[in-house]
Amino acid sequence: QVRLVEAGGGLVRAGDSLRLSCSASGGTFSSYAMAWFRQAPGKEREFVAAIIWSGSSRYYADSVNGRFAISRDNAKNTVYLQMNSLRPEDTAVYYCAGRRTGSSVWTSTSVYDYNYWGQGTQVTVSS
Repeated sequence: QVRLVEAGGGLVRAGDSLRLSCSASGGTFSSYAMAWFRQAPGKEREFVAAIIWSGSSRYYADSVNGRFAISRDNAKNTVYLQMNSLRPEDTAVYYCAGRRTGSSVWTSTSVYDYNYWGQGTQVTVSS
């Protein structure tokens, strides 16, 4: 069973940066596509960014493209989300998610396509 643990959330001001991390255990991390989602109060969980097993392809929601960057270090079993130029509308609980894909280039923007989820980390951006 894969276990994902997020860290790095906090309270920041608009324009600041944060880096989230998600550490994985219990599986072969390099065989997993990984993604970040977020959920604001009263809203559905939404896609933020995804990265394939090798890190060679990355995908972003339009709302964060150019401000956020997803990356992974397979040697450390960790995926990151660098968030720059944060806005109040980025306030949410951020979740990392994973799905075993082997060496395929599969990835997805749908919450329904990921098998494993972390517990979430709160990011609050004040104006």
